[in-house]
Amino acid sequence: MQPASASVPATDERWSFAHAADLQPGSPKSFRYRPAWRENWETAKKQLLSLGPEFLIVGGDLTADGWLHPWELREIRAELDALPFPVHSVPGNMDTGNKHTDRRGAWWPKRDDPELNVTSLSLQRFAAIVGPLQWTFVHRGVRFSGAYLAVAGTGLPEEAAFWDWLEELGRLPRARHHVFFSHYALFLDHPGEPNWDITRGDQYLQWYFGIDQPHRGRILEAFQAAGVDLAISGHIHCRRTDVFRGITFYKAPAVCFPQMARYWPDGDAALGFTRIEVTPDGLRPTFIPLQYEAPPRPGYGPGGHPGPECRDYSLAWEPMAPEDRQY
Repeated sequence: MQPASASVPATDERWSFAHAADLQPGSPKSFRYRPAWRENWETAKKQLLSLGPEFLIVGGDLTADGWLHPWELREIRAELDALPFPVHSVPGNMDTGNKHTDRRGAWWPKRDDPELNVTSLSLQRFAAIVGPLQWTFVHRGVRFSGAYLAVAGTGLPEEAAFWDWLEELGRLPRARHHVFFSHYALFLDHPGEPNWDITRGDQYLQWYFGIDQPHRGRILEAFQAAGVDLAISGHIHCRRTDVFRGITFYKAPAVCFPQMARYWPDGDAALGFTRIEVTPDGLRPTFIPLQYEAPPRPGYGPGGHPGPECRDYSLAWEPMAPEDRQY
């Protein structure tokens, strides 16, 4: 995944790049597999090839279980490398683990949240196989930056590196526009919303999808200092746009499957990806729906975030190579 050129001067020409999030194609070598998710990613790839963007940003959840299976990261890296345009990726929670918590949430015992916390091992593995945890470059006069916001509040060594990098963004030369990519949305409804309670059933999903204070406020201040005018996130699998403090927050569609369709009256959980056109007047995101949404068909294994006792690899449709058994 080579970086897009930073040496092309700004012009008044129109050009475009693409953003796709929540691919989660999975693997028939895993303890679970949903063929429709793989089919949807294949459809998205064909449409991206037809569209021919200057580059592609993958907004996290490149894998279904990359945080457990390094080989899923290697397989998707190979698929992305085969595309005829540069690709940049940010980690997702299915690639590296969830935002940190010190307590079990309302979905226990179905889900053991502390067990799902992001770790240094999973972050370092993503960086070694897929690419940097945070990055920034300038292309045609537009700055593009990406990072994993859920590292905030973890206390991991990677958190300190994240804050240093984020604050340095504000000291870099300003570009005509600055687009920031993350997997987690900074907030669901409003930057001033409360920290949601993981132990309450009516607040669990809000907790799961957003970033808590005080980290949310600190990140927002860093966005403003760095001149971010468009922030694109994934994770929620439902499309919606908000504007706060001069920044457009675009919650992107998913490729794999829809969710949270009823959370916002104006939300849209249709599957697809986004084409962002850069014009002399600004940035123009356009939703590109999948030409074909694969209907659910039989797969195997549990959904969600199953504990070790639910991960039965004997169900797998394809054998796992001996070197892939280190998970």
